[in-house]
Amino acid sequence: MRADRLLSTLLLLQAHGRLSGRELADRLEVSARTVHRDMEALSAAGVPVFALRGARGGWRLDEDWSTQVPALDEAELRALLMAQPRVIGDTRLAAAAERAMAKLMAALPVPMRARAALMRQRLYVDTTAWRGSTENVAMLPMVQEAVAHDRKLKMRYRKAGSEVVERVVDPLGLVAKGSTWYMVANTPKGLRTFRVSRIEKAALLDAPVRRPAEFDLATFWKTSTEQFQQGWRRYEATLRLEPRAADWVSVCRVVSPAGKQADPDGWVRLRISFENEEEACFAVMGLGARVEVIEPSELREKLIAGLAAALESARKSAGASSASKG
Repeated sequence: MRADRLLSTLLLLQAHGRLSGRELADRLEVSARTVHRDMEALSAAGVPVFALRGARGGWRLDEDWSTQVPALDEAELRALLMAQPRVIGDTRLAAAAERAMAKLMAALPVPMRARAALMRQRLYVDTTAWRGSTENVAMLPMVQEAVAHDRKLKMRYRKAGSEVVERVVDPLGLVAKGSTWYMVANTPKGLRTFRVSRIEKAALLDAPVRRPAEFDLATFWKTSTEQFQQGWRRYEATLRLEPRAADWVSVCRVVSPAGKQADPDGWVRLRISFENEEEACFAVMGLGARVEVIEPSELREKLIAGLAAALESARKSAGASSASKG
């Protein structure tokens, strides 16, 4: 509805101070022409909205003007409560979020406060993985502060290969993907993404961030993840699996829908993507007699060689054990 869109426009301008017509159009999912008409409607209604000209142009509200945020409806309240503070992971951030949630609850009308309390009692978020591992986000508050205040960050970072390096970066934004946090930063080699859990030590520097003029966090993340997925090496294999093994593989691996086929004996043929041949060999050997390799033949031959080597090693171990007992 147009009234909802006009209210959303007001809240966006209050939150950001200035937004270009294109930014408003993208956020509201309308055309630039619709944004212009909405601004004319707001101005006609007495809202002090101004057009700014030039390279830094756009729309803004008068600095001394503000509107009251309307009361939450039940659907909005439910969605907000689903983002429980425990999702954040770090105990300090979760405690701050819990305090903010308590203030929000106290400000709600009594009937809605009771419903909100009931919703929270019926929702629990467990941030630990099944194997007990969690992301170490101890450095997240420091990174958050650097991003919020546009300050350079000096950090000790552990790369994927366990190499530890020292970096001074310009933090530009934070991205949460599932339960994993990433920092997007500008470096001497261009824009880079750093996993927060791999930051071992960090310190704010008394120097401002050099922020690229046209940088947009959401656009960068979408583009970089698409490029990562396209460049990700894939090794595909067609396997014939016992039904329960097929169910397990379908959950743990990328399976091509076009490559799925049921055989008369109940076994299932799947076209599965692995990162490389080594990973495929490791996964298939773990399934034992519950899997047959259809293709590629090279994988089948590598499995045969691997099993033969394992059998020979087992024989040697058994022989050594018998000799020691004799």
